[in-house]
Amino acid sequence: MNRIFYVIVLCFFISGCSARKEKDIVVGAERSMLYLNLLGDKQIGLVVNNTSVVVGEHLVDYLLGKDVKVSKIFAPEHGFRGDVSAGGEVEDGLDKQTGLPVYSLYRKNKKPTAEHLSGLDVMVFDIQDVGCRFYTYISTLHYVIEACAENNIPLIVFDRPNPNGDYIAGPIREAGFESFVGLDPIPIVHGCTVGELAKMINGEGWHKASQKCDLTVIPVENYDHSMSYSLPVKPSPNLPNDLSVRLYPSLCFFEATSVSVGRGTDFPFQVLGGLQEELGSFEFTPRSIPGVSVNPLNKNKKCYGIDLRNIQVAPKFTLKYFLEFYEKFGNESDFLTRERWLNLLAGTDKLILQIRQGKTEEEIVESWQVELEEYQLTRKKYLIYPDFE
Repeated sequence: MNRIFYVIVLCFFISGCSARKEKDIVVGAERSMLYLNLLGDKQIGLVVNNTSVVVGEHLVDYLLGKDVKVSKIFAPEHGFRGDVSAGGEVEDGLDKQTGLPVYSLYRKNKKPTAEHLSGLDVMVFDIQDVGCRFYTYISTLHYVIEACAENNIPLIVFDRPNPNGDYIAGPIREAGFESFVGLDPIPIVHGCTVGELAKMINGEGWHKASQKCDLTVIPVENYDHSMSYSLPVKPSPNLPNDLSVRLYPSLCFFEATSVSVGRGTDFPFQVLGGLQEELGSFEFTPRSIPGVSVNPLNKNKKCYGIDLRNIQVAPKFTLKYFLEFYEKFGNESDFLTRERWLNLLAGTDKLILQIRQGKTEEEIVESWQVELEEYQLTRKKYLIYPDFE
């Protein structure tokens, strides 16, 4: 009897493991059966960084091992290996491991030139995004789509889940506030994977090419927008864990202020603090960390503020922290040090005007709803995966 029970339990266990395994998320880059035949004997350009991993191996090495003719590598902000701090110079050069040429798509040339694309038959984009308009990887995506359309180069996007893909929030980027932290008219939290966003940019004609890009998306298997997703590789030096990725949409506005978000600490985008003791009881001192934050705000100065690392529920976008610190300062000029940068991050100058008028978070959020509903209708046309609703 015990042996029969053991066999039954074992069968259920094996069945459960199989079911779980079948439902494991498989990113586009790992679904080689869907794209290797598209690469064939063609000359390939790769837009990749440290997140471009296939079962523990970098995509570049993986494709070379499959005898794919990788010719050129294109690197976004933070570099090909992901070791350049925010805003740091990403240089052209050679990849030491493969000897392949690496072309920077940050600072001087944000968009691949015709010369860059010369000799290529196909471009591949495989970078992990975090789902925020001002995270510059999707601006790189925009320019790659545009360049490929202009030069008649097919583009294949290897899709990956969006760790903030379970909702949309924030103001839509308005005309006149276009920048590398806001190229497209989407909200701060856009709710798309890079594949869905690529389809939207191309389909809505948001790029400047006279024709659409020949675009193929290799989708993620077993993903939907209601899922939480833990990133296996940190997407950039100052987003080291899941909490920082979830707080990033809410805390990035502080980059336009005198308040540190923890750059230069072991917990960036998980704390807030300024130089005034009345800002909070939590203390930290930003320092220079090579490859992560070379010259952080308030470097070597004690900051006082709040520690957000004890948050238990995955946070969504909120203005709560920004409004609270705005009030604590009293004198706006001591707090807001780069108003134009705030407006570019927000995609509008209405937000700071509403804050100055004393609007509550509820009132400000309500003012976005009509445009968010319109965006949601546009977004639904390009969804690849079941939505969060």
